[in-house]
Amino acid sequence: MSPKRIVLRFMAATADKPIIYQLIRDYDLLVNILKADINPRKEGMMVLEIQGEPEQYTRGLDYLRSLGITIQPLSQDVQRNETRCTHCGACINVCPSNALYLERPAMTVHFNEDQCVVCMMCVRACPYKAMEVCF
Repeated sequence: MSPKRIVLRFMAATADKPIIYQLIRDYDLLVNILKADINPRKEGMMVLEIQGEPEQYTRGLDYLRSLGITIQPLSQDVQRNETRCTHCGACINVCPSNALYLERPAMTVHFNEDQCVVCMMCVRACPYKAMEVCF
């Protein structure tokens, strides 16, 4: 049972529903919220890491769909192009998951792909285009 990463997109009608609570209580799933964003109109998205028995996982996703929530597998990855990276650190301050960090005293930027939530803020911040989105 390895965790699966998914992206949920929801409208205002479901923004105030306890969906994470329901996934945990009713479907016995382990849920880790990697990223969440709700705009002023209460439309939003969440990147989740979910782990559980296959049948419970399927039932949990069916529950989300019944609420009108769109579910997509997290099919993108962010990778660092080592040859382009100058270790300037521009990406570190924008990384919400601390997947990018500075190692001292060498002052080199390191990237922990397992912690990355694919928010792509580093891709936009990198002046050397060393952070790349892979599909």
